[in-house]
Amino acid sequence: MKWFEYGNDRAGTVEVAASVASIVVGVGILTLPRLVAQTTESSDGWISIAAAGAVAIFLGWVMARYCGLLHDQGFYAFNAKLVSAPVSACFTTLIALYFILYTAYEVRAIANISKQYLFERTPVEFIALAFLLVVAYAVAGSREGILRLNLIFLPPVIVIAAAVLVFSIGIFNIHDLRPFFVTDWKGLAAGTKNSIFSLIGFESILFYSTMMKYPKAAPRAVAIGLSIPVMFYLLLYLVCVGVFTQPALMEITYPAVELAKEAQIPGEFFERFESLFFAIWIMTIFNTASMSFDVCVHALDSMMPRTGRIKWVIGISPVIYLVCMYPKNPGEVGKLGDLISYSGLTVAILVPILLYLYALMRGARAAA
Repeated sequence: MKWFEYGNDRAGTVEVAASVASIVVGVGILTLPRLVAQTTESSDGWISIAAAGAVAIFLGWVMARYCGLLHDQGFYAFNAKLVSAPVSACFTTLIALYFILYTAYEVRAIANISKQYLFERTPVEFIALAFLLVVAYAVAGSREGILRLNLIFLPPVIVIAAAVLVFSIGIFNIHDLRPFFVTDWKGLAAGTKNSIFSLIGFESILFYSTMMKYPKAAPRAVAIGLSIPVMFYLLLYLVCVGVFTQPALMEITYPAVELAKEAQIPGEFFERFESLFFAIWIMTIFNTASMSFDVCVHALDSMMPRTGRIKWVIGISPVIYLVCMYPKNPGEVGKLGDLISYSGLTVAILVPILLYLYALMRGARAAA
């Protein structure tokens, strides 16, 4: 019966696309407009975001094609046959460490933002611990459940995000977008780099593609999943420039949250709209942290399956907490984010693409 098809352990194209969109739309969306505004002039940042989106979709498509070779073997098992078990174990461990850092950054970022906007008197250590415990509880369950949560959480996030943009039209000044095309190529390149950093996370497809009913649909799922945050990033950036102006946007720490505070709801029947926006956004960051934690656990478990999933969750959770609390100030948190971004581009994106090219040279074929 069709109504029970979600009881199986296979994911469809829609689920994977929603998962890619959810893991990408995390903390980065809250700060991206400011980072782009700091490296570009006027409203030219949209060029950087569009270029970064095109690059990310292309890289995601290539990685998804590589996922078609993994079949049901998984990343470690396939590469153990391709480049030997020790080399495959080294790559898999590096990716697991990268996702540990990724999860730690998400936990620390949500703790910092929650303290600033919601829990002013609560120590950031307790906020991070509470959030991490909820994430660990989710990861201790089934992987299919984490994927399917995205189908529940992503629609409300899209609706609230769209509402923020629509309700900001009343204070939007189109003249603040002018002049056009005044940024040099160095500024656009820097903005593109920052935008690409906000789009990483789609590399999780390496460990979720083996759950798909139709592996050949992975490239389409990744392309659709990445298109959602790219379009939203573009609209959010342009609206932020039109509302705050580009010079002011450079000084706002979390432009997306501040935009929600400025949104004018007709009739003024709902105050503090940013609280609703932030509460909904926590769901997305929860999904991002849960999937990155899950990928880390699955990567390590694929190499040492006798350890058991629960033991990995219990063992990794303190490591994530210690890493997330290591930065002492926002500047150090930013440096951690840069480290994760560069690590993701090299370890989790460049290395799999090189492995894919090598596999093609060896004559490997994708799943049907």
